[in-house]
Amino acid sequence: METARAAWRGLEPVHGMIYFVPEARRRYADLGLSGRAGYFTSRSAAFGRASAELVIATFYNFNPALVRQALDGAWDATTPQQVLDARYAAAGEALRRAGIHELPTLDEVLALTRRAAEAAREHAQGRPLFAAHAALPWPEDPVLQLWHAQTLLREFRGDGHVACLLSEGIGALEALVLHAATGDVPVDFLKASRAWPEEEWADTRERLRKRGLLDGDSLSPEGVHLRRHIEDRTDRLALPAYAALGDAGCERLAELAGAFGRAVLDAGLLKLG
Repeated sequence: METARAAWRGLEPVHGMIYFVPEARRRYADLGLSGRAGYFTSRSAAFGRASAELVIATFYNFNPALVRQALDGAWDATTPQQVLDARYAAAGEALRRAGIHELPTLDEVLALTRRAAEAAREHAQGRPLFAAHAALPWPEDPVLQLWHAQTLLREFRGDGHVACLLSEGIGALEALVLHAATGDVPVDFLKASRAWPEEEWADTRERLRKRGLLDGDSLSPEGVHLRRHIEDRTDRLALPAYAALGDAGCERLAELAGAFGRAVLDAGLLKLG
Protein backbone atom coordinates (compact mmCIF):
# COMPACT_ATOMS: atom_id res chain seq x y z
CA MET A 1 0.00 0.00 0.00
CA GLU A 2 2.86 2.37 0.83
CA THR A 3 4.51 1.68 -2.52
CA ALA A 4 1.29 2.40 -4.40
CA ARG A 5 0.91 5.67 -2.52
CA ALA A 6 4.50 6.60 -3.33
CA ALA A 7 3.87 5.92 -7.02
CA TRP A 8 0.76 8.10 -7.00
CA ARG A 9 2.37 10.93 -5.06
CA GLY A 10 5.46 10.93 -7.26
CA LEU A 11 3.44 11.43 -10.42
CA GLU A 12 0.64 13.59 -8.98
CA PRO A 13 2.35 16.88 -9.99
CA VAL A 14 2.06 15.73 -13.61
CA HIS A 15 -1.70 15.96 -13.25
CA GLY A 16 -2.03 18.68 -10.62
CA MET A 17 -0.13 21.34 -12.51
CA ILE A 18 -3.10 21.87 -14.85
CA TYR A 19 -4.87 23.84 -12.11
CA PHE A 20 -2.08 26.41 -11.85
CA VAL A 21 -0.37 26.92 -15.21
CA PRO A 22 -0.91 30.05 -17.33
CA GLU A 23 -1.36 27.90 -20.43
CA ALA A 24 -4.68 26.70 -19.04
CA ARG A 25 -5.87 30.14 -17.94
CA ARG A 26 -5.13 31.59 -21.39
CA ARG A 27 -6.97 28.86 -23.24
CA TYR A 28 -10.01 29.05 -20.97
CA ALA A 29 -10.09 32.83 -21.35
CA ASP A 30 -10.08 32.39 -25.13
CA LEU A 31 -13.32 30.45 -24.70
CA GLY A 32 -14.89 33.28 -22.72
CA LEU A 33 -14.38 31.69 -19.31
CA SER A 34 -13.22 34.12 -16.65
CA GLY A 35 -12.27 33.74 -13.01
CA ARG A 36 -12.90 30.30 -11.54
CA ALA A 37 -15.14 29.18 -14.41
CA GLY A 38 -12.17 27.63 -16.19
CA TYR A 39 -11.36 25.34 -13.29
CA PHE A 40 -14.89 24.15 -12.63
CA THR A 41 -15.84 23.66 -16.28
CA SER A 42 -12.57 21.98 -17.27
CA ARG A 43 -12.59 19.42 -14.49
CA SER A 44 -16.30 18.69 -14.89
CA ALA A 45 -16.54 18.82 -18.71
CA ALA A 46 -16.25 15.04 -18.91
CA PHE A 47 -19.79 14.96 -17.48
CA GLY A 48 -21.06 17.14 -20.32
CA ARG A 49 -22.83 20.38 -19.37
CA ALA A 50 -22.37 19.74 -15.65
CA SER A 51 -24.72 21.60 -13.35
CA ALA A 52 -23.47 23.50 -10.35
CA GLU A 53 -25.14 20.94 -8.09
CA LEU A 54 -23.27 18.07 -9.72
CA VAL A 55 -19.97 19.91 -9.32
CA ILE A 56 -20.74 20.75 -5.69
CA ALA A 57 -21.48 17.09 -5.00
CA THR A 58 -18.46 15.59 -6.72
CA PHE A 59 -15.77 18.22 -6.01
CA TYR A 60 -16.94 18.14 -2.38
CA ASN A 61 -15.07 20.84 -0.46
CA PHE A 62 -15.83 24.07 -2.34
CA ASN A 63 -18.26 26.67 -1.07
CA PRO A 64 -21.46 26.00 -3.07
CA ALA A 65 -21.95 29.74 -3.61
CA LEU A 66 -18.57 29.92 -5.35
CA VAL A 67 -19.44 27.05 -7.66
CA ARG A 68 -22.81 28.49 -8.60
CA GLN A 69 -21.32 31.90 -9.29
CA ALA A 70 -18.45 30.49 -11.37
CA LEU A 71 -20.72 28.30 -13.50
CA ASP A 72 -23.43 30.90 -14.02
CA GLY A 73 -23.58 31.29 -17.80
CA ALA A 74 -20.37 29.32 -18.39
CA TRP A 75 -22.00 26.72 -20.60
CA ASP A 76 -23.62 29.48 -22.63
CA ALA A 77 -20.13 30.71 -23.57
CA THR A 78 -18.62 27.40 -24.66
CA THR A 79 -19.16 23.65 -24.94
CA PRO A 80 -17.78 20.74 -22.91
CA GLN A 81 -15.78 19.49 -25.90
CA GLN A 82 -14.17 22.88 -26.46
CA VAL A 83 -13.20 23.02 -22.80
CA LEU A 84 -11.79 19.50 -22.89
CA ASP A 85 -9.77 20.33 -26.00
CA ALA A 86 -8.41 23.45 -24.29
CA ARG A 87 -7.51 21.50 -21.17
CA TYR A 88 -5.58 18.83 -23.05
CA ALA A 89 -3.81 21.39 -25.21
CA ALA A 90 -2.76 23.35 -22.13
CA ALA A 91 -1.57 20.19 -20.39
CA GLY A 92 0.60 19.27 -23.35
CA GLU A 93 2.10 22.73 -23.62
CA ALA A 94 2.88 22.99 -19.92
CA LEU A 95 4.37 19.50 -19.60
CA ARG A 96 6.60 20.11 -22.59
CA ARG A 97 7.72 23.33 -20.96
CA ALA A 98 8.78 21.14 -18.04
CA GLY A 99 10.65 18.80 -20.41
CA ILE A 100 8.52 15.73 -19.66
CA HIS A 101 8.81 14.64 -23.29
CA GLU A 102 12.61 14.47 -22.96
CA LEU A 103 12.77 12.21 -19.90
CA PRO A 104 14.33 8.87 -20.92
CA THR A 105 11.89 6.71 -18.95
CA LEU A 106 8.72 8.29 -20.37
CA ASP A 107 7.70 5.16 -22.30
CA GLU A 108 8.20 2.89 -19.29
CA VAL A 109 6.38 5.19 -16.89
CA LEU A 110 3.55 5.64 -19.38
CA ALA A 111 3.16 1.88 -19.83
CA LEU A 112 2.95 1.29 -16.08
CA THR A 113 0.65 4.23 -15.39
CA ARG A 114 -1.68 3.40 -18.26
CA ARG A 115 -1.90 -0.23 -17.12
CA ALA A 116 -2.94 0.95 -13.65
CA ALA A 117 -5.45 3.41 -15.07
CA GLU A 118 -6.96 0.76 -17.33
CA ALA A 119 -7.27 -1.61 -14.37
CA ALA A 120 -9.09 1.09 -12.41
CA ARG A 121 -11.78 1.16 -15.09
CA GLU A 122 -12.92 -2.26 -13.87
CA HIS A 123 -13.79 -0.68 -10.51
CA ALA A 124 -15.68 2.44 -11.53
CA GLN A 125 -18.83 1.86 -9.49
CA GLY A 126 -19.36 4.63 -6.94
CA ARG A 127 -16.64 6.83 -8.51
CA PRO A 128 -18.45 9.40 -10.66
CA LEU A 129 -15.60 11.79 -11.50
CA PHE A 130 -13.32 8.91 -12.38
CA ALA A 131 -15.96 7.17 -14.49
CA ALA A 132 -16.65 10.33 -16.48
CA HIS A 133 -12.97 10.86 -17.29
CA ALA A 134 -12.39 7.18 -17.96
CA ALA A 135 -15.00 7.33 -20.72
CA LEU A 136 -12.94 9.92 -22.63
CA PRO A 137 -10.78 8.68 -25.51
CA TRP A 138 -7.07 8.19 -24.96
CA PRO A 139 -4.93 10.90 -26.61
CA GLU A 140 -2.40 9.89 -29.24
CA ASP A 141 0.47 12.00 -27.87
CA PRO A 142 2.50 10.03 -25.26
CA VAL A 143 2.85 13.09 -23.02
CA LEU A 144 -0.91 13.58 -23.00
CA GLN A 145 -1.43 9.85 -22.51
CA LEU A 146 0.63 10.08 -19.33
CA TRP A 147 -1.34 13.14 -18.21
CA HIS A 148 -4.64 11.41 -18.93
CA ALA A 149 -3.56 8.24 -17.12
CA GLN A 150 -2.52 10.17 -14.04
CA THR A 151 -5.74 12.19 -14.21
CA LEU A 152 -7.70 8.94 -14.08
CA LEU A 153 -5.67 7.68 -11.13
CA ARG A 154 -6.11 11.01 -9.34
CA GLU A 155 -9.89 11.02 -9.76
CA PHE A 156 -10.08 7.30 -8.88
CA ARG A 157 -8.33 7.99 -5.60
CA GLY A 158 -10.24 11.23 -5.05
CA ASP A 159 -13.64 9.60 -5.39
CA GLY A 160 -12.57 7.00 -2.85
CA HIS A 161 -11.39 9.74 -0.52
CA VAL A 162 -14.79 11.43 -0.65
CA ALA A 163 -16.43 8.11 0.21
CA CYS A 164 -14.15 7.80 3.24
CA LEU A 165 -14.96 11.32 4.42
CA LEU A 166 -18.68 10.64 4.13
CA SER A 167 -18.40 7.35 5.99
CA GLU A 168 -16.61 9.12 8.85
CA GLY A 169 -19.16 11.94 9.01
CA ILE A 170 -16.67 14.57 7.86
CA GLY A 171 -18.46 17.29 5.88
CA ALA A 172 -17.04 19.42 3.11
CA LEU A 173 -15.81 22.34 5.21
CA GLU A 174 -14.80 20.04 8.07
CA ALA A 175 -12.51 18.16 5.71
CA LEU A 176 -10.98 21.44 4.60
CA VAL A 177 -10.37 22.70 8.14
CA LEU A 178 -8.79 19.39 9.13
CA HIS A 179 -6.57 19.56 6.06
CA ALA A 180 -5.52 23.08 7.00
CA ALA A 181 -4.69 21.88 10.52
CA THR A 182 -2.05 19.49 9.16
CA GLY A 183 0.03 22.42 7.91
CA ASP A 184 0.63 20.66 4.59
CA VAL A 185 -0.99 23.47 2.58
CA PRO A 186 -1.06 27.16 3.57
CA VAL A 187 -4.35 27.92 5.27
CA ASP A 188 -4.69 31.21 3.40
CA PHE A 189 -4.54 29.36 0.09
CA LEU A 190 -7.21 26.89 1.18
CA LYS A 191 -9.46 29.68 2.35
CA ALA A 192 -9.03 31.71 -0.82
CA SER A 193 -9.39 28.81 -3.25
CA ARG A 194 -12.44 27.23 -1.58
CA ALA A 195 -14.06 30.57 -0.65
CA TRP A 196 -15.92 29.63 2.50
CA PRO A 197 -16.97 32.64 4.61
CA GLU A 198 -14.69 33.29 7.56
CA GLU A 199 -17.59 32.95 9.99
CA GLU A 200 -18.43 29.47 8.70
CA TRP A 201 -14.75 28.50 8.83
CA ALA A 202 -14.52 29.67 12.45
CA ASP A 203 -17.75 27.89 13.43
CA THR A 204 -16.52 24.66 11.84
CA ARG A 205 -13.17 24.92 13.56
CA GLU A 206 -14.91 25.34 16.93
CA ARG A 207 -17.16 22.37 16.19
CA LEU A 208 -14.12 20.21 15.44
CA ARG A 209 -12.47 21.36 18.66
CA LYS A 210 -15.55 20.24 20.60
CA ARG A 211 -15.33 16.87 18.85
CA GLY A 212 -11.76 16.60 20.11
CA LEU A 213 -10.23 16.63 16.63
CA LEU A 214 -8.44 19.98 16.98
CA ASP A 215 -6.17 21.38 19.66
CA GLY A 216 -6.13 25.09 18.95
CA ASP A 217 -5.50 25.35 15.22
CA SER A 218 -3.60 22.06 15.05
CA LEU A 219 -4.77 18.48 14.96
CA SER A 220 -5.25 16.85 18.33
CA PRO A 221 -3.94 13.29 18.80
CA GLU A 222 -7.45 12.08 17.99
CA GLY A 223 -7.48 14.27 14.90
CA VAL A 224 -4.13 12.90 13.77
CA HIS A 225 -5.47 9.38 14.23
CA LEU A 226 -8.61 10.14 12.24
CA ARG A 227 -6.66 11.77 9.39
CA ARG A 228 -4.30 8.80 9.22
CA HIS A 229 -7.25 6.41 9.27
CA ILE A 230 -8.95 8.24 6.38
CA GLU A 231 -5.74 8.40 4.33
CA ASP A 232 -5.05 4.70 4.92
CA ARG A 233 -8.59 3.77 3.86
CA THR A 234 -8.24 6.00 0.81
CA ASP A 235 -5.01 4.21 -0.09
CA ARG A 236 -6.71 0.83 0.26
CA LEU A 237 -9.55 1.92 -2.01
CA ALA A 238 -7.00 2.98 -4.62
CA LEU A 239 -5.22 -0.38 -4.58
CA PRO A 240 -7.29 -2.08 -7.33
CA ALA A 241 -5.54 0.15 -9.87
CA TYR A 242 -2.00 -0.47 -8.68
CA ALA A 243 -2.51 -4.16 -7.93
CA ALA A 244 -2.49 -4.70 -11.69
CA LEU A 245 1.21 -3.80 -11.73
CA GLY A 246 2.23 -6.39 -9.16
CA ASP A 247 4.74 -5.62 -6.45
CA ALA A 248 7.66 -5.28 -8.86
CA GLY A 249 5.81 -2.99 -11.25
CA CYS A 250 4.52 -0.80 -8.43
CA GLU A 251 8.01 -0.50 -6.95
CA ARG A 252 9.42 0.37 -10.35
CA LEU A 253 6.81 3.07 -10.93
CA ALA A 254 7.46 4.53 -7.47
CA GLU A 255 11.18 4.56 -8.29
CA LEU A 256 10.76 6.35 -11.62
CA ALA A 257 7.89 8.69 -10.76
CA GLY A 258 9.98 11.13 -8.76
CA ALA A 259 11.85 12.44 -11.78
CA PHE A 260 8.57 13.42 -13.43
CA GLY A 261 7.21 15.16 -10.37
CA ARG A 262 10.48 17.01 -9.85
CA ALA A 263 10.51 18.19 -13.46
CA VAL A 264 7.08 19.76 -12.96
CA LEU A 265 8.12 21.39 -9.70
CA ASP A 266 11.47 22.61 -11.05
CA ALA A 267 9.68 24.27 -13.99
CA GLY A 268 7.44 26.19 -11.57
CA LEU A 269 4.23 24.61 -12.84
CA LEU A 270 2.79 24.16 -9.35
CA LYS A 271 3.14 27.65 -7.97
CA LEU A 272 0.21 28.37 -5.69
CA GLY A 273 -1.79 31.41 -6.63
